[in-house]
Amino acid sequence: MRVTDDDGVRTITFDRPEAKNAMTPGVASELADELAALDPDDLDACVLTGDGDAFSAGGDVQAMADREWSATESCDVMRETFGRVAEAAIESSVPIVAKVNGDAVGAGLALVAVSDFAYAADSARFGAAFVRVGLVPDTGGTFLLPQLVGLRTAKDLAITGRLVDADEAAAMGLVNRTVAGDELDAAVADLLSTLRKRPTRTIGLIKRGLHGNAGRGWQEGLEYEAMLQSQAYDTPEHEEGVAAFLEKRPPEFD
Repeated sequence: MRVTDDDGVRTITFDRPEAKNAMTPGVASELADELAALDPDDLDACVLTGDGDAFSAGGDVQAMADREWSATESCDVMRETFGRVAEAAIESSVPIVAKVNGDAVGAGLALVAVSDFAYAADSARFGAAFVRVGLVPDTGGTFLLPQLVGLRTAKDLAITGRLVDADEAAAMGLVNRTVAGDELDAAVADLLSTLRKRPTRTIGLIKRGLHGNAGRGWQEGLEYEAMLQSQAYDTPEHEEGVAAFLEKRPPEFD
């Protein structure tokens, strides 16, 4: 992976184009560390993208063939690598943007699902191809994919392993927007411009509320929502937002 910072945006680029940016457990562990280290005091957003003509082909099948751990040990390996990627992305206060420059398959598709925003080139294809190698979706795919596209569509993708084009991915809610490949950088830049103007700590609380309440009953959910709002209420960002509104000026968030 390559990691670069520019004007409050950290970009993480998968850089194995010869392998369609497939990820080994070691790469997944490194990615989890990078996502867990995102600091809202320093960053406004994080972009995930791929080098070459693919976003990510998912888990490295050769690495699967070469594995030296038992089925029991594999549970710990999965939890500490691909599982930690999903955990770190969900818990990050810094918004994560998937810039899908090409095919996103398997864990690559799950990365798109776990990101807060996903913009895709119209040539990109998406597939929950785990079933093709006798596996179930991971990297958060079993719980995030149904939340995005609905249970029946998630079953379709996960059980058939079929590839869908970018337009169908947008129609089902897997990505926010599709654009021509040569317009992808500009479209993501527009989104990043908006994110730079928003209070990052507040975004973190919004994410906690949306993810945390996904599986709660409504009474518990309302209580959790009130707790998060009380935290947001006691922040400089809220104070500045109110002052700017009353003074009829744009807010100036740190």
